[in-house]
Amino acid sequence: MSQTQAQRHARWQAEAQQRGWPAWRRRPLAALYGLALLLRRLLYRIGVLRSERLPVPVVVIGNLVVGGAGKTPTVLALVKHFRQRGWEPGVVSRGHGRRGSEVLEIHADTLPSQGGDEPVLIRRRASVPVFVCRDRVAAAMALLRAHPRVNLLLCDDGLQHLALKRDVAVAVFDERGIGNGWLLPAGLLREPWPPGLLCRIPDLVLQQHRLDRQPIPVPLPAGIPRFAGRRLLATDLVGLDGQRLPLSQLGSHRFTAVAGIAQPQVFFDMLRRQGAMAAHEIALPDHAPPETYAALLSQSLPVVCTEKDLFKLAECWKAGDPPVWAAPLELLLDQAFFDALDERLPAVPQ
Repeated sequence: MSQTQAQRHARWQAEAQQRGWPAWRRRPLAALYGLALLLRRLLYRIGVLRSERLPVPVVVIGNLVVGGAGKTPTVLALVKHFRQRGWEPGVVSRGHGRRGSEVLEIHADTLPSQGGDEPVLIRRRASVPVFVCRDRVAAAMALLRAHPRVNLLLCDDGLQHLALKRDVAVAVFDERGIGNGWLLPAGLLREPWPPGLLCRIPDLVLQQHRLDRQPIPVPLPAGIPRFAGRRLLATDLVGLDGQRLPLSQLGSHRFTAVAGIAQPQVFFDMLRRQGAMAAHEIALPDHAPPETYAALLSQSLPVVCTEKDLFKLAECWKAGDPPVWAAPLELLLDQAFFDALDERLPAVPQ
């Protein structure tokens, strides 16, 4: 049986965290990738490519390592914080996995296939204006025109998007740290770390970890503060119709666990830590198209998935299919992180 895309990705992830022969073989490609990064940054530095300044503050949340490091939970936590402080936030994102490339506003009924799974999740969870486009500047300008009350923008997954000037940049890491320390595809890094020639140094580093696992320390350049974030599953599962079920009751039921994220095994491990032992565990590629999920509903067991997967399963679920429940992820952040962020932003407009 040939390996699935998710299995191949998991194997590469494991190889990219070690400096073994598989990673060494990819070093020439990593060198070419590094040269391309350097050339691109040089073009921005000398003005051939330009960065646009927006009329409102921009906070960029991104990661240096490929795969899910916790950007979306961080965006959700920041939206909540900024609202409490009196800001009117909006969110721009690329919209990975969506069909189409035009600027698009995400509404409450936008499907993941139209707007991308993570932007749809942010819009439904946070109820803030969300616009997507590969050109973040175009998305941001469209958002500000459509929602003139918005006075602060969060750019989801924007560290490498140099066309948009940022006021604060937050680099998010998870337990993997920087992997083997090499650039893609020999390692996990999207750009050199610690920051190299012409690299823009993030203002804050947020390293997340599960409650049952300590992260690999990330080496930091002098002057960059590091903060910790703890990830855990919410106490309640959420159904397609919004109904809730205590996660503690899941252990007494047979179910199929599904995760279409960058690191599916992390989700499965977190369920097991809560005493929920799945009869089957199905790992799907990150940003898998919604039609991939249809076959999951042909079996009789209830499905327990991530929040991203819930919206894709909703596209193909019909009456008579097994129940589908999502186990939302919660992120606990220290107040010191929010204080450091606020210090780097102007006062809230009155």
